Amino acid sequence: MTKCYDGRRARWASFSLGLILAISSCCAACGAAYETTKEDNTALVPTTRDKQIAINFTRLLKARHVSKMPLDEKISQRGFELFLKAIDPTKLYFNQQDVDEFTKEYATSVAQQASKGVLTPAFVIYNRYLKRVDERCAIADELLAANQFDFTVDEEFLRDNDAATYPKTPEEVRDRMRKRVKFELLALEAEERDKHKEAKETAADDAQTEPTVAPVAPDRPDDPVSKLTRRYHTLQKRLHQTSNDDLLEIYLTAISNAFDPHSTYMSPKSFENFMIQIGLNLEGIGATLQWDDGYTVVKRIVKGSPAEKQGELKEEDKIVAVGQGVDGPMEDVVDMKLTDVVDKIRGKGGTIVRLDVVSPDGKKKQISIVREKVDLEDSAAQSAIFDVKGNGEFVDVAKNEGAKKEGLRVGVIDLPSFYLDMKAKDGEGGRSVSSDVRQILAEFNANDVDACVVDLRYNGGGSLPEAVALTGLFIKTGAVVQTKPSEFGDRPRSLNDPDPSIQWTKPLVVLTSRLSASASEIFAGAIKDYRRGVIVGDETTHGKGSVQSMMEISDAIFGKLLSRGSDNLGSLKITIQGYYLPGGESPQLQGVRSDVILPQFTSVLEDIAESDLDYPLVFEKVEPANYPVFDFVTPEIVKALSAKSAARVAKSKDFAEELDKMNIYKESKLRKATPLNREKYFAELDKLDTNKEETEKMEESVLGGDGVKRDYYLDECLEITKDYCEALMAKSAI
Repeated sequence: MTKCYDGRRARWASFSLGLILAISSCCAACGAAYETTKEDNTALVPTTRDKQIAINFTRLLKARHVSKMPLDEKISQRGFELFLKAIDPTKLYFNQQDVDEFTKEYATSVAQQASKGVLTPAFVIYNRYLKRVDERCAIADELLAANQFDFTVDEEFLRDNDAATYPKTPEEVRDRMRKRVKFELLALEAEERDKHKEAKETAADDAQTEPTVAPVAPDRPDDPVSKLTRRYHTLQKRLHQTSNDDLLEIYLTAISNAFDPHSTYMSPKSFENFMIQIGLNLEGIGATLQWDDGYTVVKRIVKGSPAEKQGELKEEDKIVAVGQGVDGPMEDVVDMKLTDVVDKIRGKGGTIVRLDVVSPDGKKKQISIVREKVDLEDSAAQSAIFDVKGNGEFVDVAKNEGAKKEGLRVGVIDLPSFYLDMKAKDGEGGRSVSSDVRQILAEFNANDVDACVVDLRYNGGGSLPEAVALTGLFIKTGAVVQTKPSEFGDRPRSLNDPDPSIQWTKPLVVLTSRLSASASEIFAGAIKDYRRGVIVGDETTHGKGSVQSMMEISDAIFGKLLSRGSDNLGSLKITIQGYYLPGGESPQLQGVRSDVILPQFTSVLEDIAESDLDYPLVFEKVEPANYPVFDFVTPEIVKALSAKSAARVAKSKDFAEELDKMNIYKESKLRKATPLNREKYFAELDKLDTNKEETEKMEESVLGGDGVKRDYYLDECLEITKDYCEALMAKSAI
């Protein structure tokens, strides 16, 4: 059993392996769209293995979940609705007649049936979904072939999924598809416009006179109609590649999400990816990949990886074929599922993989790379040291090696996650966030750093023991977090800092946002309760106050020893406890409040906080634990820091622009539809372009890789840190 926290980090991971893409529109000119004929005999069917997984998954869910809720009609109704929402979030594919039929047949019994190994609802519903996908794709083909869209008409495309309804008639199906296609054609026009804009900017920088935009590939037409036609069929093919494991993951997760948003089923592949992410190592070539219109695209090369050392593979290259060894046959991977491509590229250290790639300029080449163990340094703790002179003057110490210390010296630590190599054997000292930060703090002390800033703004969580261990680097002793239920029943258990030593005794500032979740909230909450440091960021953190445990299904069936060598049946990530801060409050739903609030785009984003999720748990307050309180933070200090920061922010052009972006975003969210009039569409798009920029910036920050970046936000945090140190010195002098 592996105990962990799992935050909302994946919301911003651009390499998400989910099967359902909002743009996967497909169709047929269908009066036949409303038939309820017997499903195709060649469709997906459950296996004995699937049934075994379902029985044991639901058994563990019922026995171990913190809520102790039964697998009753209430859970079934929730799970049924979540399953439909997972596979058809836009309500574009299923007809109202389909949903009525499924509701009558399955809505109140899916959980009970799964507990008996009956998976008929999942397979019947998903096979019907694939049929509707094919029908919608045929309509799209017909519309695109005719290409008679009028972009001067004032009509809108509804983008609010909650406000949408399932189509009731063939005419409504066709009209919904027509508007969908128009919307996607406009989106492709916008993509091309952005490419030309970037090309012009690049040309201006390079003093070129004729900027050009390279084609996506030499063998595929790139006009919007051709591209969209290809996209529909590529995604149609991809959905038809859904495996039983894929479907089981969606279905069983829907049932477990009926208990809470963080209890899920992980297929063997998903569990492997989870362990790689939290352990920060794998065997392969060291490239982050993303699926894009049928291509596997290289989005990032990991520093120090085999791919970087070999040197030929570049970002934005498209992998079109993969071969094993020196002379193995090359297998075409265009339109192949990303997970399958990843499986072919990964492999044991010392073996060779060959890649046929197409570069952004359309040139093709073959690259041979020797696989080896890859340490994901991009996702590890990274640091920088700055001399803060005041009045907006900052000196990056690393860029001024040997220079004399000027002003206040501040060390910044960026933590993308609370990682821990869970597969490391005892005594081998696997990679962990606490050991890395311990080393960084030693470097800070050696470099005469006066204050430390820990940046958790894009940290979605990770290991529970590491949250405790990291907090212990800043305190001498005491409770870090309380969990309940525990071995004491309803009485909470305190997880204490086991190490009486303290690695950092000087001022501490913690940066947070609404993306800071679970383990981040434990650390920030403990620091706040102890009054050990100042919390700066959004008004509150994410609001996840629950503990998850990983349980491998085969271990539950055969026992840990006997399960070795048995079939991998995937894993259950299950919520087993609520957690509470030392003072007795749970961050669940309410998060950890900042002492100093700064304007930041994450504060207004929708659907990223715990309270935005379906069926979140609610935890009551418990008695405070025993813990010492420091005098590093007082109400007077917080009030003074907030006032000084607010004065600087009010004069800042950068923060003014950030506030404008936030207001534009909030206004746009009040609109539930997008105009399909070309002129109005692009006018709205120009106004909302900042949303795309902010999302891309956050995705990059979540993925990590570029170390500590100085920008106006971090500069203000450094100024706050300077004010904080001065306030502490003034306090001690009184």
